[in-house]
Amino acid sequence: MAAVAVIVPCYNEAAAVRKVVTELRDSLPAAQIYVYDNNSSDDTAAIAAAAGATVRHVARRGKGNVVRRAFADIEAEVYLLIDGDDTYEAARAADLVNALLAGPYDQVVGVRRHSDAAAYRPGHTLGNRVLTAAVGALFGRDITDMLSGYRAFSRRYVKSFPALAQEFEIETELTIHTLHLRVPVAEVEVGYKERPAGGESKLRTYRDGLRILRWILHLARLERPVLFHGVIAAILGTAALALGAPVVLEFLRTGLVPRFPTAILASSIGLAAILTLVLGYLLDAIGRSRQEAARLSYLTHPAPAQVAATVGAGS
Repeated sequence: MAAVAVIVPCYNEAAAVRKVVTELRDSLPAAQIYVYDNNSSDDTAAIAAAAGATVRHVARRGKGNVVRRAFADIEAEVYLLIDGDDTYEAARAADLVNALLAGPYDQVVGVRRHSDAAAYRPGHTLGNRVLTAAVGALFGRDITDMLSGYRAFSRRYVKSFPALAQEFEIETELTIHTLHLRVPVAEVEVGYKERPAGGESKLRTYRDGLRILRWILHLARLERPVLFHGVIAAILGTAALALGAPVVLEFLRTGLVPRFPTAILASSIGLAAILTLVLGYLLDAIGRSRQEAARLSYLTHPAPAQVAATVGAGS
């Protein structure tokens, strides 16, 4: 089992992958570096292999699919995840690993510090802040850079992580898993720059933003079902009251119910509101069982501090 495993997802990163692998090797000379080629149409795999990385292939497109495969296949004490596009400061890899071990923490997030406007467009900055605030409001903790793709993890975090996302929602899921298990997490500022010449961004601001927002709502439904279904029940209940109140008042005044369709509709909506709220509480009970299972899986592995001596020798 490797002490430190570095996972580098790549799709058409021939212009950058050699530099990323070289800087990672200089920072973590004893680490095992895995480049996961996600069906590239250029020479990414060959260049990564020539630079000394172990190259593996994932045919199903999407960063989430790559992380899912890598976390399942690789056995290590500490895992480092970094994109292969040379936008993150790969030379700081050892700093993230050492911070993880010093805590000990189960996740260390590389918070992007960017001075080049071309590296991080205003739309992405605003989107990151909105999505980060949404997750903080839903799950009750503040995260500075929820969408960072530069992170270090303990083994117990990785092996308890379900990895359900398929594409760029993976960073959101990684963050929410941290909040869900309430594991110790730290942040380290890292440089973030524009892609090298010849590199092409795979991010699409609006498409990926909507996809991540949809994923947050999906996770809120799973992880905070009482809140999610409670909001829906409140909307339905308000509609039922708005429709039913005039009917009830008229009945109290005259003893007659002349608007049967309205009365039936209000009753149906009110019943739907009650059932929705009950469903939320049932899902909450199921969710607590899932949380207990995830926590027990997490506790089956040792804390990072217990492997600090082994990892420190190579960092």
